[in-house]
Amino acid sequence: MTLPPETVQPPELPEFTTAQLEALLFVAERPLARREIAALAGVDTATVDARLGDLEVELASRGIRVLSAGDRVALATAPEAGALLARYVGTEGLKLTQAALETLAIVAYRQPVTRSVIERIRGVDSDYVVRSLLHRRLITEQGRSDTPGRPILYGTSFEFLERFGLTSLEDLPELDAEIAARLAESEEAATAAPRDA
Repeated sequence: MTLPPETVQPPELPEFTTAQLEALLFVAERPLARREIAALAGVDTATVDARLGDLEVELASRGIRVLSAGDRVALATAPEAGALLARYVGTEGLKLTQAALETLAIVAYRQPVTRSVIERIRGVDSDYVVRSLLHRRLITEQGRSDTPGRPILYGTSFEFLERFGLTSLEDLPELDAEIAARLAESEEAATAAPRDA
């Protein structure tokens, strides 16, 4: 006679604390979505957001920061520790060319953005620079545009936030009004005119 299999219930989790959240983000090998954290902890996303806010406050004066990009969050070292950590690792700081900085700024402020829009704003071919930024993991592919040819859309990555000492894209400095207007005009022209083959 066989006995029916027992239904094993996972152990009840204690109250979700900032210490648990910090430990989870610490061991995670990738940024975690808020809803993923909520499912793991058995709480709603409002509770996760509250604990993230508490954790950000707790870490504000320490060597670790909470980074957030959209729905995803991760831990990273504080920007003010960068020079010491670079010395420990034995590397120099991130060195970017003027072309790479221009392209990265366009992606950061206009994301998601296609390479053709980047090239129209810069006025030069940007294939090499975009590939270089992808290789350095400062930008990522974020899907495809609905326009003809379905070009790749690019956006900034967690590595970008970490390297530039930002906790989220909201920390980017505001663009000068004149520059913002010129970028908007360039972007409108880029999306209105089809790209030559």
